[in-house]
Amino acid sequence: MKELAIIGAGGYTGRELIRLLNNHSEFQLLHITSNQLVGKSYQESFPQDKYRNEIYFQNHESEIPSNATVVLATPNETSMELVPRLLEKGHRVIDLSGSYRLHDRDIFEKNYKIKHTHFDYMKKAVFGLPEFYASQIRDSEFVSNPGCFATSSIIPIRILRSMQDKFKSSIVIDSKTGVSGAGGRTEEVGFLFTNTYENFRSYKVLGHQHEPEIAEYSLDPDLLASGRLEIVFTPHLLPVYRGILSTIYIQTDPTTASKIPDLLKAFCKEHAFLRYKENPEEIELKFVQNTNYLDISAKVRNGTVVIVTALDNLVKGAAGQALQNLNIMHSLPETMGLI
Repeated sequence: MKELAIIGAGGYTGRELIRLLNNHSEFQLLHITSNQLVGKSYQESFPQDKYRNEIYFQNHESEIPSNATVVLATPNETSMELVPRLLEKGHRVIDLSGSYRLHDRDIFEKNYKIKHTHFDYMKKAVFGLPEFYASQIRDSEFVSNPGCFATSSIIPIRILRSMQDKFKSSIVIDSKTGVSGAGGRTEEVGFLFTNTYENFRSYKVLGHQHEPEIAEYSLDPDLLASGRLEIVFTPHLLPVYRGILSTIYIQTDPTTASKIPDLLKAFCKEHAFLRYKENPEEIELKFVQNTNYLDISAKVRNGTVVIVTALDNLVKGAAGQALQNLNIMHSLPETMGLI
């Protein structure tokens, strides 16, 4: 059995990972933390959830079993400080925060609005998108899990990298998310039930922290550096609990546009958690909720391409992708515990 610890196990993504681990025969969860739930059992704290063994919450500073791989489901500032300490103690780490995703320090500090105190550890991080980085993840000691919006957008755009020099200047991404993918965990008033029910709005327009993440990992580096191609990303808040649906708009020449659906379809056939649909209108949140799948479809008219994707932000957008990465890191089947 492979030993695991989850720091921040009382939040959305920590709880989701525990739910998934119930279906996994090779990982043993030995250590969970939550500074708000110290001393309580997981079952006592969340009677609606189940875990196969009785396990108690400890605080974030408690000693972690020496052989455990550690998953950080913690805020950015907390992960930023914990990653160096855990790596120095010899733990393998998967971080679900955004602290170690961006390789430009100025861009990180501008978008996350915090000072990065351990930026030198960025060189140790592998971006945890298995469809493109599986070989690096397998040998890594430190995986930085992608953001949920980022996953829904990076995968289809990155598949098309070989033809991006033929795209017009902006790739426009219009994303809709349930509250668990937006900011409900921070209990900001704008994300409370009373302000989301029977309501719909955009937020963080031209200022969302996932926009530079999408750009860094999906665009051709030369095109990104030259400014010839950019990402314009706008998130919207849906009055639902989980799920992200993204609509991606690309302008190019008709010949290039006509090739895109077949490229996406061929790539999806090679990856267990990518499903290509022939018609974008087949893409719905209800078909991906509580799964690790990303559904993709595309439609073309002349030089206009519309790509629609959907995923569960708590699964493929967070905990499910973390488990997918854990499987790869431990030389287990990538789909174990997820299908």
